[in-house]
Amino acid sequence: MAEIKKKKSTARTRNSRKNSSNKPAWKKWIVGCAVALVALIAIGAIFLSPYLTTKSDNDATLLIRKGSTIEAIKDSIAQNTSNQFADKVVALLEYSHADLSKRQGAFKIKKGESAFSVARHLRSGAANEVKVTINNLRTKEDLAARLAKNLMRQKEDFLAALNDKELCQSLGMTTDNVTGLFLADTYQFLWDVEPAKLMQHMKKFSDQFWNDDRKAKAKKLGLSPNDVVTLASIVEGETNKADEKGMVARLYMNRLKQHMKLQADPTVKFALKNFALRRITFEDCSVASPWNTYYVQGLPPGPICLPEKSSIDAVLNAPDHNYIYMCAKEDFSGYHNFAETFAQHEAYAAKYHQALRERGIRR
Repeated sequence: MAEIKKKKSTARTRNSRKNSSNKPAWKKWIVGCAVALVALIAIGAIFLSPYLTTKSDNDATLLIRKGSTIEAIKDSIAQNTSNQFADKVVALLEYSHADLSKRQGAFKIKKGESAFSVARHLRSGAANEVKVTINNLRTKEDLAARLAKNLMRQKEDFLAALNDKELCQSLGMTTDNVTGLFLADTYQFLWDVEPAKLMQHMKKFSDQFWNDDRKAKAKKLGLSPNDVVTLASIVEGETNKADEKGMVARLYMNRLKQHMKLQADPTVKFALKNFALRRITFEDCSVASPWNTYYVQGLPPGPICLPEKSSIDAVLNAPDHNYIYMCAKEDFSGYHNFAETFAQHEAYAAKYHQALRERGIRR
């Protein structure tokens, strides 16, 4: 019994020694990790502090395509901010081993934003949308060029989408009136948006604009929303006077009801693709084109410009009157003389043509 107790006592002694030798090692490991962490933080503070606190002096937008090298991105940052700021951002990207070869889109840099924040956004943040202002445009070519100027795709890419019959049909439009979806306004899109996707977005914006109230007003006038947009584009071509747009719109609606040709000069310019014409001749009016309302009956197949929303509302809220003729005023104020009879219209037209001759205006 004494031997057994002695063995047990010896075993406990060995275990106690073993445990006592393990505890210091575990504690040493913890202490070592803590020291290393503190050292890393200190090193990071020493080397990265200038990078983290460096801030951009102005707002900027970086446009990055897939496959862009870090050098190309650095150049883009430098062009939009400064060489010093670009150096800081790229240093942080390289420090974190960031791979930007698959990144694409527009990435905004805000004034006062730190290099660390920019690097983090470029490394893992979502691309930002860019603003696209659509106004003062006439043709599909103009529209495609404006979109290409602000977005990643080429003019030809947008033009191909605008001329895609199946795509236009899926949006309830034709290749002639599809520009009617692009109401003059400022929109936001991802920089690398696909043309077809952009047109689908425009369809949603158009549907939001054409609420129940506007649809009801168009129906009461006997016009479809597309008709209203087309008529608004003609009105906008005739006058830039907001207080006259409704009068002009009603005049053309009066002509439509009486089955008269609209005979709108802006449609002749569109048919000829000569928007600098100041005087329309009989030869111009005779051009065989579905867009020339001197040649065809009714509205042209689509808008002759991208009208302002206010012009569309001017059509929808046009005041009642019986005028069916109008002529630019001889004072060149931009306003028109309206007439119910052709005789009165001829009198106004004579005054205007005399004023043109006096100023030597022939075309």
